[in-house]
Amino acid sequence: MSFVETEEQRELRKAVADLGEKYGWQYMLEKSQKGEKTTELWDEAGKLGFLGVNLPEEYGGGGAGMYELSLVLEELAAAGTGLLMMVVSPAICGTIIARYGTEEQKQKWLPGIADGSITMAFGITEPDAGSNSHKIITTARPDGDEWLLTGRKTYISGIDQSQAVLVVSRTEDAKTGKLKPALFIVPTDAENFEYQPIEMGIMSPEKQFSLFFDDVRLPADALVGSEDAGLMQLFAGLNPERIMASAMAIGMARYALNKATNYAKERQVFKTPIGAHQAIAHPLAQCHIEIELAKLMMQKAAVLYDSGDDWGAASAANMAKYAAGEVGTKTVDQAVQTHGGNGLAMEYGLVPLIAASRLTKIAPVSREMILNFIAQANLGLPKSY
Repeated sequence: MSFVETEEQRELRKAVADLGEKYGWQYMLEKSQKGEKTTELWDEAGKLGFLGVNLPEEYGGGGAGMYELSLVLEELAAAGTGLLMMVVSPAICGTIIARYGTEEQKQKWLPGIADGSITMAFGITEPDAGSNSHKIITTARPDGDEWLLTGRKTYISGIDQSQAVLVVSRTEDAKTGKLKPALFIVPTDAENFEYQPIEMGIMSPEKQFSLFFDDVRLPADALVGSEDAGLMQLFAGLNPERIMASAMAIGMARYALNKATNYAKERQVFKTPIGAHQAIAHPLAQCHIEIELAKLMMQKAAVLYDSGDDWGAASAANMAKYAAGEVGTKTVDQAVQTHGGNGLAMEYGLVPLIAASRLTKIAPVSREMILNFIAQANLGLPKSY
């Protein structure tokens, strides 16, 4: 792994940063306040090849990897224009289909995911199966050459802007024992599939939903991979999810730190700008250090994943997610504190991040579950869950 990015990667950063700056945080705020989607930004990012940079070239992607896709989301979030569905559609769903889908499934879904004309949501969390995915009860049972899907999901992002959702379920004969996930692509307009919005306190263009499946009939080719493939086909998407969640949090932290440092250079209360005072300067310097440390672990995770080391990437991706969530929350809080009362005024662009940054310590995996995983996988301690 080199700490020097290639010329192509540097050019990609610059191009994505320019796109983010073109729209800016005011665009995201306006969309959130009006309850509208970031359609213009999403479509332009797709046309420029940013959304599918990790997907195979033969299916319309950029042929790169998670390093490049996380780079895209980091730069967008650093401009205040982070796109949550990038974590889901190209990173989770696109990766799983590219790895385990049939040729027909790849031809049908990947080009649209790559150019943004198709957005795919991901459904794993259930009301009684949050961190413990082994308690998933959404069930698919065979019916001739078709499947019938029944169950519920909750806190699923972006269903209202998606054409399909990749649903994690069990098969009927695998309701007991260890989870053997069966993954199905379900069109969002499928008969007997309903969804309802969840009222959240986070200001975001992307909404959260509860999903309801009542004998949703699916063709045989809705199944992605094998119904007996085990956990590997699921974790093919969850490691990218953690890497991309880290990118979102790191970009958010960079955005908040940039706001704070610019304000600290200009705001003068006594004889000098407030940034000259160590009480302001040192906490911001600490945030910068911790952002860079989290970013290094995220990049390590992406390189390991792109090299095919799934197990090595799992530990690194979890560590990156932990570090990014911690510094994301810390930096937003410090940026607000640096601004004083202005930090709570909408015009300074920090208020929406107070709740959003807190979410980075909870989703898509909580800091506590990450610590459980690291204690067991890296320290060899007894399993506690």
